[in-house]
Amino acid sequence: MQITKKDYAELTKKRSPNTKLPKTLTKAFLIGGAICVIGQGFLNLYTRLGFDKIDAGALTSVSLMFIAAVLTGFRIYDKIARHAGAGSIVPITGFANSVVSPALEFKTEGYILGVGAKMFVIAGPVILYGITASVIYGVILYVFGR
Repeated sequence: MQITKKDYAELTKKRSPNTKLPKTLTKAFLIGGAICVIGQGFLNLYTRLGFDKIDAGALTSVSLMFIAAVLTGFRIYDKIARHAGAGSIVPITGFANSVVSPALEFKTEGYILGVGAKMFVIAGPVILYGITASVIYGVILYVFGR
């Protein structure tokens, strides 16, 4: 049976679920924005506690990652992500979730071969390419930055 491209396009359009793009974008914007507001709140708190901007920024990142990891452990972050979409993936909390989720999934295989080996399944490439890119940028800055 031969099917034309036009027939195939009509068939996939009919069978594909309709997306609710405005609703999806709004939820991603609001939840992602809420995560960023919480981060700004931590930054303000740490600055008021006497930390300089760099240290306050580092503490903010650590705090957000810790909260996301705990929420992932209690299966709450997955429920948030189901509604937020990219709004929960883009911030640093999404990175924490991508590290903790595989570790929890494979914990039955033990702490070494399960949690330890699978923890960086998703986040490993991000870390690898992030470090590689930072080294390349550092070399370029060192060579041409003079």
